[in-house]
Amino acid sequence: MPDEKLAKAIHSKVRRDILHMLYKKDKISVREIAGKLKITESSASKNLKLLYYLGFIDYEIIHPQKFYFLKIKEIRDLFEIYDKIVKKMGN
Repeated sequence: MPDEKLAKAIHSKVRRDILHMLYKKDKISVREIAGKLKITESSASKNLKLLYYLGFIDYEIIHPQKFYFLKIKEIRDLFEIYDKIVKKMGN
C-alpha cells in the first residue's frame, strides 16, 4: 500500500533527514549524507537502499560514487508543510 510505504519512509528520523537533505539539494553522495548526519556510511547506505526500494529516490553513478536524488518530487511539498508544522510546534 502506498500510504504504508510513505509511513515506513518517514518513520525513521535518519530517513526523514535524508529526504529533507535531498529536498534541499538536488543530488547528494553517501559520503556527504553520512558526514552531515554524523552517521556511518554503512548506516547511510542502508537507509538509502530502503528509500530506493520504497520508490522515493533514485541514483546515478559518477565514478567512484553514487549520487542520490528524489524520484518523487512531491516529497518537496510534503517537507514544505512538515517544516511549517514543526516550526509552529516549536513556538
